[in-house]
Amino acid sequence: MIYSFKEYIPVVHESSFVHPLAAVTGNVIIGKNCYIGPGAAIRGDWGQIILENGVNVQENCTVHMFPGKSITLKESTHVGHGAIIHGANLGRNCLIGMNTVIMDDAEIGDECIVGAMAFVKAETKIPKRSLVVGNPAKVIKQVSDQMIAWKTKGTELYQQLPSECYESLKEVEPLRVVPNHMKVQEDVYKTLRDFMKK
Repeated sequence: MIYSFKEYIPVVHESSFVHPLAAVTGNVIIGKNCYIGPGAAIRGDWGQIILENGVNVQENCTVHMFPGKSITLKESTHVGHGAIIHGANLGRNCLIGMNTVIMDDAEIGDECIVGAMAFVKAETKIPKRSLVVGNPAKVIKQVSDQMIAWKTKGTELYQQLPSECYESLKEVEPLRVVPNHMKVQEDVYKTLRDFMKK
């Protein structure tokens, strides 16, 4: 759902998809081809939040900040399920792993990969192309060309998801019996294993 707050109304590009069970509030600007999953909360009540083109914020994520701060998730940022971004800026084409917490005034550089369940302390500065893991989070190596290519491919799936949601997502009553010829998902999504074989 989309909520105004103190006369700030979120701006969402028509090509982006905000799930009806997500909450986008106040001074939020969402660019082109973004995906906001169910359960996500993007709260621009105390400051501005900008999602540049191609960003995805997946299920049960929180994006918020202390009063007076404003933050940007740069182009093609990929925020995994359950992550919390609190007053931090995220660089272009970075990956934030599931259930990661990134605290206030942290800066994640372009094309970084932050591993699942990492805790990035306030005011931490992560150089571009870093692989970051742990609690507290530490840089363990540089992101390779192959790793960033894999990340980019995964993000492209989320960038096509908004149009697929507009085309096919609808609220329905559940079936009570499994149909005899129930189809499985089409093999159109390339997995990590498929990508790594190339």
